[in-house]
Amino acid sequence: MRILKLLYFVLGVALLAVVVGETDIGEVLSLVLKIGWGLLAILAIYFAAFAIDSFTWLMAMPNQPMNALWTFRTWAVRMVGEAFNNVIPAASMGGEPVKAVLLKKHYGVGYREAAASLILAKTINMVSLCLFLVIGFGLVIASDVLTPSAKSVAAVGLSALVLATFLFFAVQRYRITSLAGTWLSRQSFAKRLEDVLHHIHDMDERLVEFYTQYRGRMFWAVLLAFANWVLGAVEVYYAMMFLGHPVSWMDAWIIESVAQMVRTGTFFIPASIGAQEGAFLVISGAITGSPSLGLAVGIVRRLREIIWIACGFAFGAVYSLSAGSAE
Repeated sequence: MRILKLLYFVLGVALLAVVVGETDIGEVLSLVLKIGWGLLAILAIYFAAFAIDSFTWLMAMPNQPMNALWTFRTWAVRMVGEAFNNVIPAASMGGEPVKAVLLKKHYGVGYREAAASLILAKTINMVSLCLFLVIGFGLVIASDVLTPSAKSVAAVGLSALVLATFLFFAVQRYRITSLAGTWLSRQSFAKRLEDVLHHIHDMDERLVEFYTQYRGRMFWAVLLAFANWVLGAVEVYYAMMFLGHPVSWMDAWIIESVAQMVRTGTFFIPASIGAQEGAFLVISGAITGSPSLGLAVGIVRRLREIIWIACGFAFGAVYSLSAGSAE
């Protein structure tokens, strides 16, 4: 497994090397330096997006109050977990166990409740991302940014993501895991499943309860998560402006949509290094005519990510020094 992770990292670095080789690195660095204090504005936009995402996660915990204290708690725990998610090639799931452990150790949230909330939060994010990308794809079709073949590839990628999201939701909503586990437990070769089947049933009941009894929360959580993705386009818009090459809101939405689709498709590469930069280079170059500008935007976002990851690990260090106190 470690060798595989190393290979993924090497692949990402190789992709990054190819991307850098396609641009004038001197021009790229010159553009990046123009961001100046604008980087603080980019961080502020992402802070708002991250806060929204943290609150949508809190909405997936019906047993916890939706107040300022718990919003901060989920924000802090998510800071740590997302730092791990960004560096571990596990489809943005490597930091989820960390979140569950911190919730249990420091705030007394049981593992089952924490696990259910994490699954719900991931589902909410995927549904809202699909909505964001569908609009982005519509904008791509309406423009001449990509070639017909590139649009076809984007359509296939979007269709695959929408299908995967639907199946992920359906498995939860219709207790497919419990049904499959019950059937397997009746087979002679899988008798041991009976020991864990009640855990599966309990998890499914928690998920179905949320989808059926908290529909209002689900609706508002998806809406807020959608706003989070929109803020990604806002970030691109202002990054372009600070770099001295403003684009329209429609172009910013298209750039962010393509970047997120590529990032989702390259989850196995730590932080999608190389792939994310390549996406910005290609789509920003197509829109503005300057591949160097695209890479500059990618570097600005990477700087923001590095700062955020460092802050996340700093929060993790604080948590590790605390003994924890279950409520």
